[in-house]
Amino acid sequence: AGVTDGQTIRLPGQGGRGTEGGAPGDLYLHVSIEPDPRFRLDGRDIETDLRVAPWEAALGATVPVQGPGGTTRIKVPPGSSSDKRLRIRGQGLPGPKNDGDLYARVRIVVPEQSSAEEQALYEKLAELSDFDPRSG
Repeated sequence: AGVTDGQTIRLPGQGGRGTEGGAPGDLYLHVSIEPDPRFRLDGRDIETDLRVAPWEAALGATVPVQGPGGTTRIKVPPGSSSDKRLRIRGQGLPGPKNDGDLYARVRIVVPEQSSAEEQALYEKLAELSDFDPRSG
């Protein structure tokens, strides 16, 4: 536990036999962590995408997030935008002094199809709001 990508592990005395009856040498293992489509690794920290609905991002919500060790729940603060990073302490790779963290990057997902009532609510919101995401 706690090994990182690119690290070399030395196993003394577990290598090949020495010549002419000499002691066995050391075995060196070079660690390469295979990429996973759900997670990105940065040292001991792990990052994953957290898909949220527009209303969850706007109003705030507690949602499940999948980490390497299983599912946990995280609070999405009201007014969260895409790319906001939410941290779950200690849910990254284990380390000798402290464990890494799991970061959930907010990704706002809009439904591909909306009901007539949902469409009317989006239109009403557009009419009422003076928010312009392209300013500032």
